[in-house]
Amino acid sequence: MGVNLKELVVKKEIELGSLSGKILVIDAYNNLYQYLTTIRARDGALLMDSGGQVTSHLVGLFSRTANLMQRGMKLAFVFDGKPPELKREERARRRSLKEEAKEKYEEAKKKGDTEEMRKYAARFSRLTPQMVEEAKKLVEGMGLPLVQAPSEGDAQTAHMVKKNDAYACVSQDFDSLIHGASRVVRNLSITGKRKKHGTITSETVKPELIILEENLKHMRITQDQLIGLAMLVGTDYNPGGIKGIGPKTALKLVRKHRSLEKVFEEAGWEGEHSWKEIFDVIKNMPVTDKYELKWNRPDKKKVSELLCGKHDFSRERVEKTMDALLKNESQRKQQSLGSFI
Repeated sequence: MGVNLKELVVKKEIELGSLSGKILVIDAYNNLYQYLTTIRARDGALLMDSGGQVTSHLVGLFSRTANLMQRGMKLAFVFDGKPPELKREERARRRSLKEEAKEKYEEAKKKGDTEEMRKYAARFSRLTPQMVEEAKKLVEGMGLPLVQAPSEGDAQTAHMVKKNDAYACVSQDFDSLIHGASRVVRNLSITGKRKKHGTITSETVKPELIILEENLKHMRITQDQLIGLAMLVGTDYNPGGIKGIGPKTALKLVRKHRSLEKVFEEAGWEGEHSWKEIFDVIKNMPVTDKYELKWNRPDKKKVSELLCGKHDFSRERVEKTMDALLKNESQRKQQSLGSFI
């Protein structure tokens, strides 16, 4: 959803080391889009192999995941399923924005304006079915659990954290909070740097931990009111929210009324769908308990075949990384065995 809660949410900076040994569930689509928008050439072009196939998503997924694994984090990836029917309008809006950005990119390209090219290139990124399938193969090849959500990935990650099957969700968005995730980790980056959207410059960032219970207490609202607040400012199911209502005004409204009915009555809810319909979609998003969080030994051959054999990655670099992961796996097993002696 990308709900605009940034100015309301209380978060605290943490050290990467504090996440060692913890199970973190990653919203895969959110993660892959980050790589598609940031891992590009100076003119904004995506990285590609000799056959013209995009590799930006695989470069980011492989390098960052391997680094996090070596720091002791137990990662699991959750992939989106079928989106709710109500998301159709938002998807159409996004397609329109991508087409507009692509036109502006082409105009900048004709002028040779690399800064503008970079700015607009990231705005029409598309995650294709082939990219998703390759990402799944890479995740499995690295020995990590893969969970297929029946619908939205952020709802599934939230469900897994609520069940205490994982410590936290990993996402740049705040959407998992709307679905009730007790903990969310943002800015999970090894370098401590993040590229500013649409530019070639970077900014320093630190991992952040958001705790839902602390935020509800800080805002003095309930989980249902948080959903209502999100709907006021806009979700994927009512893009743009209600005109003239920003996060701070929305918070005042939900605090003012005990009933969401009165909140939306005062706000002047209009649109094709009732607020109750959208609220129900968010609150009761389909999730599944049919998953297994099992970490396997990384498969060096499988990963090398995908990255080097199919996409021209440096075999030396890939094998060096995989050897490091395998060494870590062996050391972990020895330590586990030693604890019983």
